[in-house]
Amino acid sequence: MKFLNALVLASVACGRTAAAQEMSYGQAEYLDSCAVCHGVEGKGDGPLGDVLLERPADLTILTERNGGAFPYWRVFAIIDGRYIVPGHGGREMPVWGRQFLEEDAKIFGPNGGEVVTTERIHNLAGYVEQLQR
Repeated sequence: MKFLNALVLASVACGRTAAAQEMSYGQAEYLDSCAVCHGVEGKGDGPLGDVLLERPADLTILTERNGGAFPYWRVFAIIDGRYIVPGHGGREMPVWGRQFLEEDAKIFGPNGGEVVTTERIHNLAGYVEQLQR
C-alpha cells in the first residue's frame, strides 16, 4: 500500500511538472525530487517516509530550529550532498548534486552541467525557504 501511495504521489508530482509554468522551478523540482519523502508540504510525511530507517526532516521548521534565521547554505549543502563528510552512519537522502550532475552533464557538458546543477539546487533551497512556517 505504501508503494502504491508513493507511485500515486510521484504521478501527481510528474503531472505538476508539466504545469511548471504556473509554479517556480524550485517548487517543480521539489515535487519531482523531494515530496515523495518529505511530503508535498515539506512536513516529513511523504509516503516513502515510513519505509526509511529515519523519518525525513520536517522542512517547515528549519528557520525556527535555527534561531529564526533560515540556514540557506546548510540546506544547499545538504541537498547537494557532494561535499558533506558524514559524521555518523550513512545518508538515506540521495546525493542530489551527483544525481543532477549526471543528468545535466549529458545535456550541457561537464562545465555547463555543473552550472545547471548548482542552479537546480539553489532553486530547491529557495523553495524550502518558502515552506517555513
